[in-house]
Amino acid sequence: MAKIVPFKAVRPTRDKVCLVTCRSYEEYVNAELAAQLDFNPLSFLHILKPAYTNQETVSFEKRYRQVHQKYEDFKNEIILVKDKKPAIYIHKIVTKTHSFTGIIAGTSVADYCNNIIKKHEDIIAFRVRLLKDYMKYSEFNTEPVLITYPDNKTIENWIFNCTQKLADFEFSTTKKEIHYLWKIEDPLEINWLQNIFEKTDSLYIADGHHRTEALKLLSEENDNPENTAKNHILSYLISENNVKIYEFNRLVKDLNGFTKEDFLKELEKNFIVTNKYQQPFQPSKKHEFGMYLDNSFYSLILSKESEVFDTVLECLDTQILYKKVLLPILAIEDLRNDERIEYLSGKQSVLEIKNKIDQGEFEIGFILFPSNIGEIKALADANLIMPPKSTYIEPKFRSGLVVYEL
Repeated sequence: MAKIVPFKAVRPTRDKVCLVTCRSYEEYVNAELAAQLDFNPLSFLHILKPAYTNQETVSFEKRYRQVHQKYEDFKNEIILVKDKKPAIYIHKIVTKTHSFTGIIAGTSVADYCNNIIKKHEDIIAFRVRLLKDYMKYSEFNTEPVLITYPDNKTIENWIFNCTQKLADFEFSTTKKEIHYLWKIEDPLEINWLQNIFEKTDSLYIADGHHRTEALKLLSEENDNPENTAKNHILSYLISENNVKIYEFNRLVKDLNGFTKEDFLKELEKNFIVTNKYQQPFQPSKKHEFGMYLDNSFYSLILSKESEVFDTVLECLDTQILYKKVLLPILAIEDLRNDERIEYLSGKQSVLEIKNKIDQGEFEIGFILFPSNIGEIKALADANLIMPPKSTYIEPKFRSGLVVYEL
């Protein structure tokens, strides 16, 4: 039932790919961004830059049209070239600790509307509108939505065979990642793969909910029936056992007026609290939490009396922490907008939490056990939404590697 389509990607020429592709604009610190813009004239950051500068003096539409113009300049200078035939692409990313391999193709906006492509995160309407306008005026998309499909041995074997051939692209990054890209343009091979995905009942968005919703709006606004590009979502399809899911840990600036002793007493109503003193502690299973407060680590284990769950949402560790601690004790109601709480991905050491608290920036930190793909699928199947900042999911993509024109 799930549909995938090939497309004519715009890609850097083989000799320039390592200079063109870049991380997401927001990932660069100012000094690194300035260096890239000053010393690498081929960086895709030069295309993205107008979208992020002069925000108060230039309208969104004008900035986004400048993005489009710079993109056209890159094509005119033969830095970017459009493939002659529709294709799908296999993309492999090798990091210092993991390897990810998936399929870049178009998925169907209609499948998203019909809940064949399922979501598990809430979206911010304003951000969706900005993304929609950005893609409308820039007329391209280069950030695939990360979508998982059920483990499939047939697809796995096909990918393995395809990746034994010489890659169209192979390059390294300054983050010590290695990227490979293979182009698949044989119509019979593409049709074979499409037939396999048509037998798949559901696909699941792992990362890219705002972009997917923005593309849905863009498709609804499309008044040109001949432009079918806007009916599809640039997607990176990956086996569900090949994603890496990290937790988002919580840092809170105060105890909401509680003393340390009274706060610990409140916790003991729902948790078994064990002081680990200076021994860094990270939970090793669900319903177990780490905490750092006043120079000590703690283990918090949800008591049996508190383990009463009516839905898959209620048994999520992020929801348990919210319902048992953040909301009733610390009075944090809005996880997305309350300025007293911040988040740190599980990719960073728990010692980073300790450092931020020891330096006085925060008063308390909570360390969670990461969610798994089964929980994400169960939530999506039940049409439920995860609390904000529940997961940090890899792989992450480089802009400018594969561009989908709208």
